[in-house]
Amino acid sequence: MNHRGLLIIFSGPSGSGKGTVLKRYFEKYQNAQLSISATTRDPRPGEKDGVSYYFVSQEKFQSMQENDELLESAKYCDHCYGTPKKPIENWLNEGKDVFLEIEVQGGAQIQKKVPQSVGIFNLPPSLKVLESRLRGRGTETEEVVEKRLAAAKQEISQAVHYDYLLINDDIEQAVEELAQIIHAEKMRSSRNQDLIERMLENHD
Repeated sequence: MNHRGLLIIFSGPSGSGKGTVLKRYFEKYQNAQLSISATTRDPRPGEKDGVSYYFVSQEKFQSMQENDELLESAKYCDHCYGTPKKPIENWLNEGKDVFLEIEVQGGAQIQKKVPQSVGIFNLPPSLKVLESRLRGRGTETEEVVEKRLAAAKQEISQAVHYDYLLINDDIEQAVEELAQIIHAEKMRSSRNQDLIERMLENHD
């Protein structure tokens, strides 16, 4: 079988539980790796360089862009964020499945650059459930909640550009379905041409 890992674009609106699903998935499946982004912002308390993010200067980030070292990049709140290529390539060559927990704009950039990537969109059971989750946090103003809901609708409209939809109603079920998607992708004949060729060559 082909032992190279999969590059997985994992997107979904705020409140859909992306991080919770991935955290549980990584606990159950050791062959998965979460991509680490580069950023020009300063580390927050508890964040570690090379674990939470790669913390770089504005000059270094610009150099990475100019030298085509990033799969995608974007600017948020006066800070730059991007996905470095080299660590991802190393992990894939080691056979690890690399997850990019990323918003839809970055996901679209990567789908163009890496057509063999797998796009999975994490959906809440309904917008009503999503709203309940956002309000349940109790950490954001009504205005922020409304903005997040509006953004969620816009993001969900882009789900049609992904290969799979993962409805996150029950965490354990979502994790199991995610594992099934990964397994099915690895069994695609288009990813295993070398296996087919070896079988034909070794036919007596």
